[in-house]
Amino acid sequence: MEKRYRKMVKNARGKVMEIQDGKIMLELPIPVAEIIGGMPEAVRSLSEEVGLMIIRAAMESECERIAGPKDMKNPQRTANWWGSEIGAVYYDGQKHMVERPRLRGKDNGEIGLETYKAFRDPKGMTERIMKRMILGLSSRNYEETVDSVIKGYGIKKSSVSRHFVKATVEQMREFMERSLSGLELCAIFIDGIEFKKQRLIVALGISKEGKKHILGLWQGATENGEVCRMMLEDLIRRGLDIAKNYLFVLDGSKALRSSVTRVFGDKAKVQRCQEHKIRNVKAHLTPAYQGIIGSRMRAAYEMTDYEQAKLSLEQTAIYLEKINSCAAASLKEGLEETLTVHKLGVTGLLRETLCSTNPIESTFSVSRDITGRVKCWKNGDMIQRWAVASLLRAEKKFHRVRGYRAIPALMAALKQNILDIKEVAA
Repeated sequence: MEKRYRKMVKNARGKVMEIQDGKIMLELPIPVAEIIGGMPEAVRSLSEEVGLMIIRAAMESECERIAGPKDMKNPQRTANWWGSEIGAVYYDGQKHMVERPRLRGKDNGEIGLETYKAFRDPKGMTERIMKRMILGLSSRNYEETVDSVIKGYGIKKSSVSRHFVKATVEQMREFMERSLSGLELCAIFIDGIEFKKQRLIVALGISKEGKKHILGLWQGATENGEVCRMMLEDLIRRGLDIAKNYLFVLDGSKALRSSVTRVFGDKAKVQRCQEHKIRNVKAHLTPAYQGIIGSRMRAAYEMTDYEQAKLSLEQTAIYLEKINSCAAASLKEGLEETLTVHKLGVTGLLRETLCSTNPIESTFSVSRDITGRVKCWKNGDMIQRWAVASLLRAEKKFHRVRGYRAIPALMAALKQNILDIKEVAA
Protein backbone atom coordinates (compact mmCIF):
# COMPACT_ATOMS: atom_id res chain seq x y z
CA MET A 1 0.00 0.00 0.00
CA GLU A 2 1.31 3.42 -0.91
CA LYS A 3 2.35 5.44 2.14
CA ARG A 4 0.71 8.87 2.39
CA TYR A 5 2.15 11.81 4.29
CA ARG A 6 0.13 14.56 5.93
CA LYS A 7 1.17 17.65 7.82
CA MET A 8 -0.36 20.89 9.10
CA VAL A 9 1.41 24.16 8.28
CA LYS A 10 0.73 27.88 8.62
CA ASN A 11 1.16 29.90 5.45
CA ALA A 12 2.08 33.55 4.94
CA ARG A 13 -1.58 34.56 4.50
CA GLY A 14 -2.37 33.63 8.10
CA LYS A 15 -4.14 30.34 7.35
CA VAL A 16 -3.65 26.77 8.56
CA MET A 17 -3.34 24.18 5.77
CA GLU A 18 -3.39 20.39 5.78
CA ILE A 19 -0.99 19.11 3.12
CA GLN A 20 -1.05 15.50 1.85
CA ASP A 21 1.59 14.33 -0.59
CA GLY A 22 2.27 17.90 -1.63
CA LYS A 23 -1.40 18.77 -2.22
CA ILE A 24 -3.49 21.16 -0.11
CA MET A 25 -6.36 19.11 1.31
CA LEU A 26 -7.80 21.66 3.74
CA GLU A 27 -7.28 25.37 4.36
CA LEU A 28 -8.73 27.21 7.38
CA PRO A 29 -8.42 30.80 8.62
CA ILE A 30 -6.51 30.96 11.90
CA PRO A 31 -9.55 32.00 14.05
CA VAL A 32 -11.56 29.04 12.71
CA ALA A 33 -8.69 26.65 13.38
CA GLU A 34 -8.36 27.96 16.95
CA ILE A 35 -12.09 27.56 17.59
CA ILE A 36 -12.13 23.99 16.25
CA GLY A 37 -9.09 23.13 18.34
CA GLY A 38 -10.32 24.78 21.54
CA MET A 39 -14.01 23.86 21.61
CA PRO A 40 -13.65 20.26 22.89
CA GLU A 41 -11.52 21.47 25.81
CA ALA A 42 -14.02 24.20 26.69
CA VAL A 43 -16.92 21.75 26.57
CA ARG A 44 -15.01 19.24 28.71
CA SER A 45 -14.17 21.91 31.28
CA LEU A 46 -17.77 23.03 31.71
CA SER A 47 -19.02 19.45 31.95
CA GLU A 48 -16.42 18.83 34.67
CA GLU A 49 -17.56 21.88 36.64
CA VAL A 50 -21.23 20.86 36.62
CA GLY A 51 -20.43 17.17 37.11
CA LEU A 52 -18.58 17.90 40.36
CA MET A 53 -21.50 20.02 41.55
CA ILE A 54 -23.84 17.05 41.00
CA ILE A 55 -21.45 14.78 42.91
CA ARG A 56 -21.55 17.13 45.90
CA ALA A 57 -25.33 17.35 45.64
CA ALA A 58 -25.66 13.53 45.71
CA MET A 59 -23.53 13.28 48.87
CA GLU A 60 -25.54 15.99 50.64
CA SER A 61 -28.74 14.22 49.64
CA GLU A 62 -27.57 10.97 51.28
CA CYS A 63 -26.68 12.89 54.45
CA GLU A 64 -30.13 14.44 54.51
CA ARG A 65 -31.78 11.02 54.13
CA ILE A 66 -29.82 9.64 57.10
CA ALA A 67 -29.69 12.63 59.46
CA GLY A 68 -32.51 14.83 58.25
CA PRO A 69 -32.20 18.43 57.03
CA LYS A 70 -29.22 20.35 58.35
CA ASP A 71 -29.79 22.84 61.20
CA MET A 72 -33.25 21.44 61.94
CA LYS A 73 -34.03 20.04 65.40
CA ASN A 74 -35.13 16.40 65.43
CA PRO A 75 -34.86 14.49 68.75
CA GLN A 76 -35.51 11.19 66.98
CA ARG A 77 -32.58 11.38 64.59
CA THR A 78 -29.90 8.69 64.89
CA ALA A 79 -27.08 10.72 63.34
CA ASN A 80 -25.91 14.33 63.21
CA TRP A 81 -24.24 16.49 60.61
CA TRP A 82 -20.54 16.64 61.54
CA GLY A 83 -18.99 19.40 59.46
CA SER A 84 -17.04 18.67 56.30
CA GLU A 85 -13.56 17.94 55.02
CA ILE A 86 -11.70 17.83 51.72
CA GLY A 87 -11.78 14.45 49.99
CA ALA A 88 -10.85 12.98 46.63
CA VAL A 89 -13.35 11.83 43.99
CA TYR A 90 -12.93 10.72 40.39
CA TYR A 91 -14.56 12.38 37.40
CA ASP A 92 -13.71 11.76 33.74
CA GLY A 93 -10.74 9.62 34.77
CA GLN A 94 -9.17 12.41 36.87
CA LYS A 95 -8.89 12.82 40.62
CA HIS A 96 -10.51 15.99 42.00
CA MET A 97 -10.54 17.39 45.53
CA VAL A 98 -14.01 18.38 46.75
CA GLU A 99 -15.54 19.41 50.05
CA ARG A 100 -17.53 16.40 51.32
CA PRO A 101 -20.08 16.47 54.15
CA ARG A 102 -19.61 14.19 57.22
CA LEU A 103 -22.07 12.45 59.54
CA ARG A 104 -21.57 11.18 63.08
CA GLY A 105 -23.71 8.48 64.65
CA LYS A 106 -24.80 8.85 68.26
CA ASP A 107 -23.03 5.62 69.24
CA ASN A 108 -20.68 4.47 66.49
CA GLY A 109 -18.61 7.49 65.48
CA GLU A 110 -18.45 8.67 61.86
CA ILE A 111 -20.90 7.21 59.37
CA GLY A 112 -19.43 6.42 55.97
CA LEU A 113 -21.31 7.67 52.91
CA GLU A 114 -22.06 5.13 50.20
CA THR A 115 -22.08 7.88 47.56
CA TYR A 116 -18.61 9.08 48.60
CA LYS A 117 -17.34 5.50 48.47
CA ALA A 118 -18.73 5.08 44.95
CA PHE A 119 -17.36 8.39 43.71
CA ARG A 120 -13.90 7.46 45.03
CA ASP A 121 -13.80 4.46 42.68
CA PRO A 122 -11.72 5.45 39.61
CA LYS A 123 -13.06 2.45 37.68
CA GLY A 124 -16.71 3.18 38.36
CA MET A 125 -19.31 4.36 35.86
CA THR A 126 -20.04 7.58 37.75
CA GLU A 127 -17.91 9.94 35.70
CA ARG A 128 -19.27 8.58 32.42
CA ILE A 129 -22.86 9.03 33.58
CA MET A 130 -22.17 12.58 34.75
CA LYS A 131 -20.45 13.45 31.51
CA ARG A 132 -23.39 12.12 29.47
CA MET A 133 -25.75 14.29 31.50
CA ILE A 134 -23.85 17.49 30.74
CA LEU A 135 -22.84 16.79 27.15
CA GLY A 136 -26.25 16.50 25.58
CA LEU A 137 -28.95 14.55 27.41
CA SER A 138 -32.33 16.23 27.16
CA SER A 139 -34.00 17.29 30.40
CA ARG A 140 -36.71 14.63 29.97
CA ASN A 141 -33.95 12.01 30.46
CA TYR A 142 -32.56 13.81 33.49
CA GLU A 143 -34.26 11.67 36.17
CA GLU A 144 -33.33 8.44 34.39
CA THR A 145 -29.68 9.50 34.32
CA VAL A 146 -29.58 10.58 37.95
CA ASP A 147 -31.26 7.30 38.87
CA SER A 148 -28.43 5.37 37.20
CA VAL A 149 -25.93 7.29 39.35
CA ILE A 150 -27.56 6.74 42.74
CA LYS A 151 -29.34 3.43 42.21
CA GLY A 152 -28.99 1.19 45.25
CA TYR A 153 -28.35 4.00 47.75
CA GLY A 154 -32.00 4.73 48.58
CA ILE A 155 -31.69 8.40 47.58
CA LYS A 156 -34.60 10.20 45.95
CA LYS A 157 -33.92 11.69 42.53
CA SER A 158 -35.82 14.83 43.47
CA SER A 159 -33.53 15.30 46.46
CA VAL A 160 -30.37 15.23 44.33
CA SER A 161 -31.97 17.66 41.90
CA ARG A 162 -32.91 19.97 44.78
CA HIS A 163 -29.36 20.00 46.14
CA PHE A 164 -27.98 20.63 42.65
CA VAL A 165 -30.29 23.61 42.22
CA LYS A 166 -29.24 24.88 45.64
CA ALA A 167 -25.57 24.68 44.66
CA THR A 168 -26.09 26.62 41.43
CA VAL A 169 -28.22 29.23 43.23
CA GLU A 170 -25.39 29.81 45.69
CA GLN A 171 -22.92 30.06 42.83
CA MET A 172 -25.10 32.65 41.11
CA ARG A 173 -25.51 34.66 44.34
CA GLU A 174 -21.76 34.83 44.86
CA PHE A 175 -21.27 35.84 41.24
CA MET A 176 -23.82 38.66 41.42
CA GLU A 177 -22.30 40.02 44.64
CA ARG A 178 -18.59 39.76 43.96
CA SER A 179 -16.60 42.95 44.34
CA LEU A 180 -15.30 44.93 41.37
CA SER A 181 -13.22 47.35 43.43
CA GLY A 182 -9.90 45.68 42.67
CA LEU A 183 -10.27 45.83 38.89
CA GLU A 184 -8.46 48.51 36.88
CA LEU A 185 -10.55 48.58 33.72
CA CYS A 186 -10.07 50.52 30.51
CA ALA A 187 -13.11 49.26 28.55
CA ILE A 188 -16.56 47.91 29.39
CA PHE A 189 -18.61 45.93 26.87
CA ILE A 190 -22.38 45.73 27.34
CA ASP A 191 -24.66 43.75 25.05
CA GLY A 192 -28.10 42.17 25.08
CA ILE A 193 -27.89 38.44 24.35
CA GLU A 194 -30.74 36.10 23.46
CA PHE A 195 -30.29 32.90 25.45
CA LYS A 196 -32.96 30.18 25.52
CA LYS A 197 -35.67 32.60 24.31
CA GLN A 198 -34.88 35.14 27.04
CA ARG A 199 -32.98 38.41 26.85
CA LEU A 200 -29.95 38.74 29.09
CA ILE A 201 -27.74 41.81 29.52
CA VAL A 202 -24.07 40.95 29.94
CA ALA A 203 -21.28 43.31 31.00
CA LEU A 204 -17.65 42.39 30.33
CA GLY A 205 -14.62 44.46 31.33
CA ILE A 206 -11.08 44.69 29.92
CA SER A 207 -8.34 45.39 32.46
CA LYS A 208 -5.22 47.41 31.82
CA GLU A 209 -3.32 44.10 31.49
CA GLY A 210 -5.66 43.03 28.69
CA LYS A 211 -7.55 40.41 30.71
CA LYS A 212 -11.32 39.93 30.33
CA HIS A 213 -13.58 39.92 33.39
CA ILE A 214 -17.31 39.11 33.53
CA LEU A 215 -18.81 42.02 35.47
CA GLY A 216 -22.41 40.84 35.66
CA LEU A 217 -25.48 39.35 34.04
CA TRP A 218 -29.05 40.63 34.30
CA GLN A 219 -32.36 39.49 32.89
CA GLY A 220 -33.87 42.13 30.65
CA ALA A 221 -33.21 43.95 27.40
CA THR A 222 -30.91 46.86 26.58
CA GLU A 223 -33.94 48.60 25.09
CA ASN A 224 -35.34 48.96 28.62
CA GLY A 225 -33.90 52.17 30.08
CA GLU A 226 -34.81 51.36 33.68
CA VAL A 227 -33.14 47.94 33.54
CA CYS A 228 -30.02 49.49 31.99
CA ARG A 229 -29.81 52.17 34.68
CA MET A 230 -30.20 49.62 37.48
CA MET A 231 -27.52 47.46 35.88
CA LEU A 232 -25.00 50.30 35.78
CA GLU A 233 -25.82 51.36 39.32
CA ASP A 234 -25.27 47.78 40.47
CA LEU A 235 -21.76 47.83 38.96
CA ILE A 236 -21.01 50.99 40.95
CA ARG A 237 -22.50 49.47 44.12
CA ARG A 238 -20.10 46.55 43.81
CA GLY A 239 -17.07 48.79 43.50
CA LEU A 240 -16.71 50.05 39.93
CA ASP A 241 -14.91 53.41 40.25
CA ILE A 242 -17.16 56.03 38.65
CA ALA A 243 -14.32 58.59 38.68
CA LYS A 244 -12.13 56.64 36.25
CA ASN A 245 -12.18 56.90 32.45
CA TYR A 246 -13.70 54.01 30.52
CA LEU A 247 -14.48 53.26 26.91
CA PHE A 248 -18.01 51.81 26.78
CA VAL A 249 -18.59 49.44 23.86
CA LEU A 250 -22.37 49.18 23.44
CA ASP A 251 -24.74 47.24 21.21
CA GLY A 252 -26.41 50.34 19.74
CA SER A 253 -29.43 50.56 22.05
CA LYS A 254 -30.53 54.17 22.58
CA ALA A 255 -31.84 53.34 26.06
CA LEU A 256 -28.48 51.86 27.08
CA ARG A 257 -26.59 54.82 25.60
CA SER A 258 -28.82 57.24 27.50
CA SER A 259 -28.32 55.28 30.74
CA VAL A 260 -24.53 55.44 30.40
CA THR A 261 -24.68 59.24 30.09
CA ARG A 262 -27.11 59.53 33.00
CA VAL A 263 -24.93 57.43 35.32
CA PHE A 264 -21.39 58.29 34.16
CA GLY A 265 -21.95 61.78 32.72
CA ASP A 266 -20.86 63.37 29.47
CA LYS A 267 -17.25 62.32 30.01
CA ALA A 268 -18.11 58.70 29.17
CA LYS A 269 -16.67 57.71 25.80
CA VAL A 270 -18.90 55.35 23.82
CA GLN A 271 -18.00 53.08 20.92
CA ARG A 272 -21.14 51.87 19.14
CA CYS A 273 -20.80 48.30 17.88
CA GLN A 274 -19.94 48.43 14.18
CA GLU A 275 -21.36 44.96 13.55
CA HIS A 276 -24.74 45.98 15.00
CA LYS A 277 -24.71 49.12 12.85
CA ILE A 278 -24.02 47.16 9.66
CA ARG A 279 -26.78 44.66 10.47
CA ASN A 280 -29.25 47.43 11.28
CA VAL A 281 -28.61 49.23 8.00
CA LYS A 282 -28.78 46.04 5.92
CA ALA A 283 -32.09 45.11 7.57
CA HIS A 284 -33.74 47.96 5.62
CA LEU A 285 -32.40 46.79 2.27
CA THR A 286 -33.30 44.14 -0.26
CA PRO A 287 -30.75 41.33 -0.80
CA ALA A 288 -29.59 43.00 -4.00
CA TYR A 289 -28.10 45.91 -2.02
CA GLN A 290 -27.12 44.25 1.26
CA GLY A 291 -23.80 42.91 0.00
CA ILE A 292 -22.51 46.12 -1.54
CA ILE A 293 -23.57 48.33 1.39
CA GLY A 294 -22.08 45.91 3.90
CA SER A 295 -18.80 45.91 1.98
CA ARG A 296 -18.70 49.72 1.76
CA MET A 297 -19.31 50.14 5.48
CA ARG A 298 -16.68 47.55 6.43
CA ALA A 299 -14.16 49.22 4.13
CA ALA A 300 -14.81 52.55 5.85
CA TYR A 301 -14.41 51.06 9.33
CA GLU A 302 -11.11 49.46 8.29
CA MET A 303 -9.64 52.86 7.38
CA THR A 304 -7.02 54.15 9.80
CA ASP A 305 -7.82 57.86 9.56
CA TYR A 306 -10.95 59.11 11.35
CA GLU A 307 -11.76 61.87 8.83
CA GLN A 308 -11.45 59.52 5.85
CA ALA A 309 -13.61 56.86 7.52
CA LYS A 310 -16.27 59.43 8.40
CA LEU A 311 -16.30 60.87 4.86
CA SER A 312 -16.66 57.39 3.37
CA LEU A 313 -19.64 56.59 5.62
CA GLU A 314 -21.28 59.94 4.81
CA GLN A 315 -20.91 59.25 1.10
CA THR A 316 -22.51 55.83 1.62
CA ALA A 317 -25.41 57.56 3.40
CA ILE A 318 -25.87 59.91 0.42
CA TYR A 319 -25.90 56.88 -1.88
CA LEU A 320 -28.49 55.20 0.36
CA GLU A 321 -30.79 58.23 0.17
CA LYS A 322 -31.47 57.32 -3.47
CA ILE A 323 -32.23 53.70 -2.58
CA ASN A 324 -33.86 53.63 0.85
CA SER A 325 -34.21 56.67 3.09
CA CYS A 326 -34.76 54.50 6.17
CA ALA A 327 -31.43 52.74 5.62
CA ALA A 328 -29.74 56.13 5.18
CA ALA A 329 -31.27 57.40 8.43
CA SER A 330 -30.15 54.25 10.25
CA LEU A 331 -26.57 54.78 9.07
CA LYS A 332 -26.49 58.46 10.04
CA GLU A 333 -27.94 57.80 13.51
CA GLY A 334 -25.01 57.54 15.92
CA LEU A 335 -22.50 57.47 13.05
CA GLU A 336 -19.90 59.44 15.02
CA GLU A 337 -19.91 56.97 17.89
CA THR A 338 -19.18 54.04 15.59
CA LEU A 339 -15.83 55.79 14.98
CA THR A 340 -14.83 56.57 18.58
CA VAL A 341 -11.87 54.16 18.44
CA HIS A 342 -10.71 56.00 15.32
CA LYS A 343 -10.89 59.35 17.12
CA LEU A 344 -8.93 57.95 20.07
CA GLY A 345 -6.17 56.82 17.71
CA VAL A 346 -6.64 53.10 18.42
CA THR A 347 -5.30 50.97 15.57
CA GLY A 348 -4.42 47.39 14.71
CA LEU A 349 -5.62 44.38 16.68
CA LEU A 350 -6.84 46.38 19.67
CA ARG A 351 -9.17 48.38 17.44
CA GLU A 352 -10.57 45.13 16.04
CA THR A 353 -11.23 44.02 19.63
CA LEU A 354 -12.91 47.26 20.70
CA CYS A 355 -15.00 48.07 17.61
CA SER A 356 -17.79 45.58 18.41
CA THR A 357 -19.43 43.58 21.20
CA ASN A 358 -18.26 40.29 19.66
CA PRO A 359 -16.20 39.34 22.76
CA ILE A 360 -19.48 38.91 24.67
CA GLU A 361 -21.12 36.87 21.93
CA SER A 362 -18.13 34.52 21.72
CA THR A 363 -18.32 33.96 25.48
CA PHE A 364 -21.76 32.39 25.06
CA SER A 365 -20.78 30.09 22.18
CA VAL A 366 -19.68 27.21 24.41
CA SER A 367 -22.79 27.47 26.57
CA ARG A 368 -25.08 27.31 23.54
CA ASP A 369 -23.24 24.25 22.28
CA ILE A 370 -23.60 22.40 25.60
CA THR A 371 -27.23 23.30 26.31
CA GLY A 372 -28.43 22.99 22.72
CA ARG A 373 -30.18 19.66 23.30
CA VAL A 374 -32.01 20.61 26.48
CA LYS A 375 -35.69 20.68 25.52
CA CYS A 376 -37.35 21.98 28.67
CA TRP A 377 -36.25 25.21 30.34
CA LYS A 378 -38.61 25.56 33.30
CA ASN A 379 -38.20 29.27 34.05
CA GLY A 380 -35.98 32.32 33.86
CA ASP A 381 -34.20 31.36 37.07
CA MET A 382 -32.99 28.09 35.55
CA ILE A 383 -31.78 29.94 32.45
CA GLN A 384 -29.93 32.52 34.51
CA ARG A 385 -28.24 29.86 36.67
CA TRP A 386 -26.97 27.98 33.61
CA ALA A 387 -25.83 31.23 31.99
CA VAL A 388 -23.85 32.18 35.11
CA ALA A 389 -22.25 28.71 35.27
CA SER A 390 -21.22 29.07 31.62
CA LEU A 391 -19.82 32.56 32.11
CA LEU A 392 -17.76 31.54 35.14
CA ARG A 393 -16.32 28.58 33.26
CA ALA A 394 -15.54 30.74 30.24
CA GLU A 395 -13.87 33.34 32.46
CA LYS A 396 -11.40 30.76 33.77
CA LYS A 397 -10.28 30.09 30.19
CA PHE A 398 -10.01 33.71 29.03
CA HIS A 399 -6.81 34.82 27.35
CA ARG A 400 -5.62 38.39 27.03
CA VAL A 401 -7.37 40.30 24.28
CA ARG A 402 -5.76 40.83 20.92
CA GLY A 403 -3.70 43.99 20.81
CA TYR A 404 -3.38 44.28 24.59
CA ARG A 405 0.06 45.88 24.29
CA ALA A 406 -1.63 49.02 22.92
CA ILE A 407 -3.87 49.43 26.00
CA PRO A 408 -1.56 52.00 27.71
CA ALA A 409 -1.96 54.25 24.65
CA LEU A 410 -5.73 53.83 24.83
CA MET A 411 -5.80 54.78 28.52
CA ALA A 412 -3.65 57.84 27.82
CA ALA A 413 -5.99 58.88 24.99
CA LEU A 414 -9.05 58.50 27.26
CA LYS A 415 -7.41 60.61 29.94
CA GLN A 416 -6.38 63.32 27.47
CA ASN A 417 -9.87 63.38 25.98
CA ILE A 418 -11.37 63.99 29.41
CA LEU A 419 -8.87 66.79 30.05
CA ASP A 420 -9.83 68.40 26.75
CA ILE A 421 -13.52 68.27 27.74
CA LYS A 422 -12.75 69.96 31.08
CA GLU A 423 -10.75 72.70 29.36
CA VAL A 424 -13.62 73.42 26.98
CA ALA A 425 -16.07 73.52 29.90
CA ALA A 426 -13.85 75.94 31.81
